[in-house]
Amino acid sequence: MHHHRSEQWIVVSGTARVTNGEQVMLVHSNESTYIPAGRAHRLENPGILNLVMIEVQSGEYLGEDDIVRFEDIYGRG
Repeated sequence: MHHHRSEQWIVVSGTARVTNGEQVMLVHSNESTYIPAGRAHRLENPGILNLVMIEVQSGEYLGEDDIVRFEDIYGRG
């Protein structure tokens, strides 16, 4: 989650499994989803093909220290 920025995720190729708040959806090539500031979100690649996407960030502050992690299987802080 981010307090100060929203994100638009655009899938260029592959398929993304996106958790956007309580909603879980598949986002395919040439599709996108909007994540407003303050909403928990998660991105996964459920397929075997590489997932290529563009993330557009907007808001008053875009610093990497505006990341709130609820669970992180990769051990990032």
